[in-house]
Amino acid sequence: MVDAKGRNMKCLTFFLMLPESVKSKSSKSSKKGNASGSSKLPPVCYEIITLRSKKKKKMAADIFPTKKLAPAATTTVQQYQQQNLNNNNTIHNCNWQGLYSTIRERNSVMFNNELMADVHFVVGQPGRTKRLPGHRYVLAVGSSVFHAMFYGELAENDDEILIPDVEPPAFLAMLKYIYCDEIDLSADTVLATLYAAKKYIVPHLARACVNFLETSLSAKNACVLLSQSCLFEEPELTQRCWEVIDAQAELALRSEGFCDIDSQTLESILQRETLNAKEIVVFEAALSWAEAECLRRELTMSTDNKRKVLGKAMYLIRIPTMALDDFANGAAQSGVLTLNETNDIFLWYTAAKKPELQFVSQQRKGLTPQRCHRFQSCAYRSNQWRYRGRCDSIQFAVDKRVFIAGFGLYGSSCGSTEYSAKIELKRQGVLMGQNLSKYFSDGSSNTFPVWFEYPVQIEPDTFYTASVVLDGNELSYFGQEGMTEVQCGKVTFQFQCSSDSTNGTGVQGGQIPELIFYA
Repeated sequence: MVDAKGRNMKCLTFFLMLPESVKSKSSKSSKKGNASGSSKLPPVCYEIITLRSKKKKKMAADIFPTKKLAPAATTTVQQYQQQNLNNNNTIHNCNWQGLYSTIRERNSVMFNNELMADVHFVVGQPGRTKRLPGHRYVLAVGSSVFHAMFYGELAENDDEILIPDVEPPAFLAMLKYIYCDEIDLSADTVLATLYAAKKYIVPHLARACVNFLETSLSAKNACVLLSQSCLFEEPELTQRCWEVIDAQAELALRSEGFCDIDSQTLESILQRETLNAKEIVVFEAALSWAEAECLRRELTMSTDNKRKVLGKAMYLIRIPTMALDDFANGAAQSGVLTLNETNDIFLWYTAAKKPELQFVSQQRKGLTPQRCHRFQSCAYRSNQWRYRGRCDSIQFAVDKRVFIAGFGLYGSSCGSTEYSAKIELKRQGVLMGQNLSKYFSDGSSNTFPVWFEYPVQIEPDTFYTASVVLDGNELSYFGQEGMTEVQCGKVTFQFQCSSDSTNGTGVQGGQIPELIFYA
């Protein structure tokens, strides 16, 4: 077919084939109106529409892209998903399939929906169960375990399946991923969701759970996550936990989560060579764990029972390496040591001929701090660098997680003197760590360390602000030829000027020549 401009066109037509009954009625009607009419009706041809010839056919997703859905349709999708989470999922529209342009959206409507459900799960422990609907085909497509359960050689035909070892919110989160291709995690359910994803072999959901845990990892939950990561056989998460526990050991040992770990994890922490903590803190943490364990076992809270639940873990505490004051005022009076053990340890501190001890007597190695030096040279002048309560500040970012333990600062250029230093570390204006201390300068151009009370965890690809307010009468050295990027081992530091700096420090020169960190 050719149009008025001579372009080739395709004509789309169809033939309406009438049923025999309709043909006969039409034939009779025709005879009454026109005696010469034929008894047979020719096929009726309708020209529906004229289309230009196309080389490429469009798919449904191209014709109805998801991003162009009408607001009402988008609201309906969200409404159904919210209803399904509450198991309140009655579909009132008989043509609901027409509301969604993609199979993913139509599948999402079936999430936690009784419509066409051919299996039900009773999830949770007795007394706290929840009955959830499912669709065998969808579940089998999303999990090899469900495929074997419903279509394998030992397939289950039961309409109701009991799952007492998975929490209902975690099972719902897994179903939402299988049906909707959406990952919905929270701090309260992520561990249970990881367990469900591992049990039913949903690897991408399990990976998302591990990533969530790694990004939310801190000293407060590191010990608990260490225990869980070993249970779930996630070596990368285990390594991340150890990094946090080693660098922020005292915070981790004093956290509430430490008392919730199992005895095997307790022993692995107590024997850790790189634990960066005072031994008295390790001892006190072990006693706190013992008290919690007595409650779990429903034992009387006595020193004998504390020693009993600690078992061989007691000898992993390096009591002979404590400061003498810490031992005399702490461990020696705790009651968990026998009289002979207390006497032998006192002799270990004081006698020339030391007795043999069951406790490890070698100091922990801890972590070796690294230093990022951002200046290529330093100098001093007769009229600077002067301190009058003003702030020296610089911003920095790293490409992997590190723990800032303190700053290296310049000292006096006019002989020995003492400085008072208030150091701070902020992230987007939020205070992450601070400390007020003094340091003694010997008049050299060396840097002098000033430490935070606890190392501060620094996440990658985010700028932090390092600040110091110094108080001292003497002028000091200052850095020159500053670098915007410094490579320290496997960590790359980037520096930029800070608006908080009111004493002249910037990228090119000034104070805070070093960041002291663990990696």
